[in-house]
Amino acid sequence: MKLQYVSLEWVNQVWPSVEPFIAEAAQFGNDYTVEQIKVYVTQGLWTLCVLTDETGIQGAGTINFFNRPNARVAFVTSVSGKFITTPEVFEQLKTLVMSKGATEIEGAARESVARLWRQNFGFEEKYRIVGVKLC
Repeated sequence: MKLQYVSLEWVNQVWPSVEPFIAEAAQFGNDYTVEQIKVYVTQGLWTLCVLTDETGIQGAGTINFFNRPNARVAFVTSVSGKFITTPEVFEQLKTLVMSKGATEIEGAARESVARLWRQNFGFEEKYRIVGVKLC
């Protein structure tokens, strides 16, 4: 399996193949639709990654990079398929995000994913994100 970034100029060509993965990830949150995620990716605000093997795409994810005073964070905004499920893929993810200057990886995850990432990759709970609609 190979994890790689999709360069911005290739996003629209790859999108039909990754859209089912992104749609699956989007069903577990209510912050972004698939169309909104595509807009963020095609504008270069989020980075699209794909996991491939000899048969094709096996997973996809999006990452938002941002800076804090003491860290550059790669925030995983969506994942689906076999994206972050093995130590080998996670090592590839670390290498990829570090190539863009990341010093930390974070993500909002439902409990089952959070448990998997804690057990397999050493993630620790930093925040519990909650929200309320005002209008």
